[in-house]
Amino acid sequence: MLRNYFKIAWRNLVKDRQFTFLNLIGLSTGIACAVGIWLWANDELHVDKFNAKDSQLFQVLRNSQTPNGIMTDEHTPGLLATSLAGEMPEVEYATAVVPVSWFDKKGFISRKDQHITANGQFAGRDYFKIFSYRLIAGDKDQILQDKHAIVISKELALKLFNTTDHVVGKYVEWNQKDYDGLYFISGIFEKPPEHATAQFDIVFNYDLFLEKNAKLQKWGNNDPSTYVVLKKGTDLVNFNHKITSLIIGKRGNSKVTLFIQQFSDTYLHNHYENGAPVGGRAEYVKLFSIIAIFILIIACINFMNLATAKAAARMKEVGIKKILGASRTSLIFQYLGESFLLTFLAVVAAIGLVILLLPQFNQITGKQLSIQPDAGFILALSGITLLTGIMSGSYPALYLSGFKPAAILKSRVKTAVGEVFVRKGLVLVQFTLSTIFIVSVLVVYRQMHLIQTKNLGYNRDNILYFEKGGVISDNKEDYAPGGKYEADLENYLQGVKNIPGVINAANFRHNITNRNGGTYDLSWAGKAPDTRIDFTDLAVGYDFIETAGISLKQGRTFSRSYGNEKSTIIFNEAAIEVMGLKEPIGKTVHLGSEDRVIIGVVKNFNFQSLHENIKPCFFDFTMSQGASKIMVKIQSGKEAETIARLEKFYKNYDMGQPFEYRFLDDDYQALYSSEKRVAALSKYFAGIAIIISCLGLFGLAAFTAQKRQREIGIRKVVGATVNNIVLLLSKDFLQLVLIATLIAFPLSWWAMNQWLNAFAYRIHIGADIFVIAGISIFLITLLAVSFQSVKAALINPVKSLRSE
Repeated sequence: MLRNYFKIAWRNLVKDRQFTFLNLIGLSTGIACAVGIWLWANDELHVDKFNAKDSQLFQVLRNSQTPNGIMTDEHTPGLLATSLAGEMPEVEYATAVVPVSWFDKKGFISRKDQHITANGQFAGRDYFKIFSYRLIAGDKDQILQDKHAIVISKELALKLFNTTDHVVGKYVEWNQKDYDGLYFISGIFEKPPEHATAQFDIVFNYDLFLEKNAKLQKWGNNDPSTYVVLKKGTDLVNFNHKITSLIIGKRGNSKVTLFIQQFSDTYLHNHYENGAPVGGRAEYVKLFSIIAIFILIIACINFMNLATAKAAARMKEVGIKKILGASRTSLIFQYLGESFLLTFLAVVAAIGLVILLLPQFNQITGKQLSIQPDAGFILALSGITLLTGIMSGSYPALYLSGFKPAAILKSRVKTAVGEVFVRKGLVLVQFTLSTIFIVSVLVVYRQMHLIQTKNLGYNRDNILYFEKGGVISDNKEDYAPGGKYEADLENYLQGVKNIPGVINAANFRHNITNRNGGTYDLSWAGKAPDTRIDFTDLAVGYDFIETAGISLKQGRTFSRSYGNEKSTIIFNEAAIEVMGLKEPIGKTVHLGSEDRVIIGVVKNFNFQSLHENIKPCFFDFTMSQGASKIMVKIQSGKEAETIARLEKFYKNYDMGQPFEYRFLDDDYQALYSSEKRVAALSKYFAGIAIIISCLGLFGLAAFTAQKRQREIGIRKVVGATVNNIVLLLSKDFLQLVLIATLIAFPLSWWAMNQWLNAFAYRIHIGADIFVIAGISIFLITLLAVSFQSVKAALINPVKSLRSE
């Protein structure tokens, strides 16, 4: 019986090729979108889920009370992990981690004549008991017991030794600011999987970091991230209260509270406002999952509409089958069989389409997705197939099987009001969704345009930076203020400035595209007691403000004419405003235990992403070894030859390292990688949704023209023009589109305002956006319908009337 259903279904699909072709294109395109989005969403949902103790692994986060509300971050006291492990019975393991991102420059590891750039992080002794990085060599209970022990990745071991055998126990040299020296290899680990957010080559002992950063021995200073594995059955709410009590007990009167979040959730849920979680990347997963469902619905609506529109051609078939004894149930199964057969063919075509377009999709999403025929993929594909088959075939099956055989054979079946209502309702849903997509694309495009063109308060064009090459001394006295390092750095900068094509150059430590760190250890005359203001600090040398093109409001910048400017400081306008200083130039502030004289105030500039308002910040003068990044402003039009000269100059100072540089604009663009992907994906998905809708509209217009063929012939005989006929056939569709736009506009306005609320600097959604969207959807509809309308209007009326 089942075989017979599918045999009949196949014959019907082959018989009506136009119907099959339109539906196959629409369904396969919709399913391909759904499969692509599922691959992406599934990848996002599996980030950091690789740890064996995932359900017990938590990250400690910190809420700090500031004048602008509660600020949430991951920087915790340096002693917290040790205290949690020793004082909290709920904690099975705890570790502090200083990630790769903490360091301003990469280090490089050396063995004999090999010098390899690598990313290193510091971690506590239980790190490999907490995180499931597989060890190839070494004992996880012993590998980080010694302060000068390191664990390296398999890839790094192969680069250094061409093998992973007998590597443990060998010594290598590390060069990175205060951590230069010899280290012995105590273990080798498999590099973190692609689904891990932390990517590193070397793990150092956290005890060494504490030793080099004495300030972290005090509870008032924060830097590392803290991770804990809790024992099963731990009451999380009670544990949050306990760790907050712990920090208050250690720090006294503290405005800081601590809480935990499951580590594997931090990737998707990492946005907080005033101490409360407000989403993160999880919002995009939800958004595109909804888009996938909407596109599938649009594709299924095409099937329903076309199937019901051509029902008249199948009335006699239904009537004869019912007279011969076919039950309504058997007819429903037959028509559902057609739907599932078509869906199956569409799924096959969709998989081929996904395989073909996956490289481009990966480029847009920044991932390495691939189709893996595992249980999860097969289950997801089966679900999509079942959902699509039922959605597209259920209504036509119920509709066709419901005809009365007597009425059919007597030609008394008339188009029911309900049928027309449902068909128009489905078209309405299609174009409501399509209009929402168009409005969304326009809003996202304009917001991204704002991001690209906004005056940030500094000039990021033709500015690059790189790490100063070379090591000049093993003597720490050379790095003291006024020592040999400062003289060497000055000579280095002068050499860079002398290169043809270089406009200016300066040294610095902190990037200005996304600087999040800082201090609240700043006081001044008139500061209210117990007031905490977080200032972002930027460590820079001479000429930095000029090189970056930051505007000076009053006073002066750091100048060689005044010698070492270590006792001076420069603030931005936001800082002066929050400090309440009326005449700031010449006044003294206290930074930690040091006095600083304010010599200048710069205009506000965006040193964080446009998601954030401009915060108080100051420039701290430095010519230390830590501020060894070199920023260079290059003459426009001479980038290639100037970079080549810079590389040649760099090689006179380096230790065999390649010349690695980044443009400031690339760093800025990287801040909005998620938004740029959303913009690209939304553009493509909106286009696909509109194309699928137009395919359905094209088919419906063809059936409408065929159904009204006699009417068209009569109208032409009595004098109707081609324009009259086109208007007649297009009018109903255009009315539906008008209603769709009226429904879509408020919905899209609300949805896009929710998205824009994440930006401190955002566009205004004006009426012009809706006008453009409305005109676009009307023109698209007219184009889809007019071809069939004109074709019907041009048919000879004699032929039309004779065909009836």
